[in-house]
Amino acid sequence: MASVDLVYFAWVRERIGRGEETLELPDSVVTAGDLLKHLKTLGEEYETALEHENVIRVAFNQEHVDHREPIAGVREIALFPPMTGG
Repeated sequence: MASVDLVYFAWVRERIGRGEETLELPDSVVTAGDLLKHLKTLGEEYETALEHENVIRVAFNQEHVDHREPIAGVREIALFPPMTGG
């Protein structure tokens, strides 16, 4: 199991009910996509926040990544909704 700092932004933060947390991830969580699926199992608030996981943006150590990106060695993971222009 690896420990990782998670940071949530905008409506993801509002729906989960916290801005950040540190979680121990099971060995089965290998990619950003695996993380999103895992988080949805942690409770209704996570399931609601990540209901449309394909639109959730992910950043590892402050760099945007694809959902297929491996988590190994990452210290901080940020999750946020799509950006809007304006």
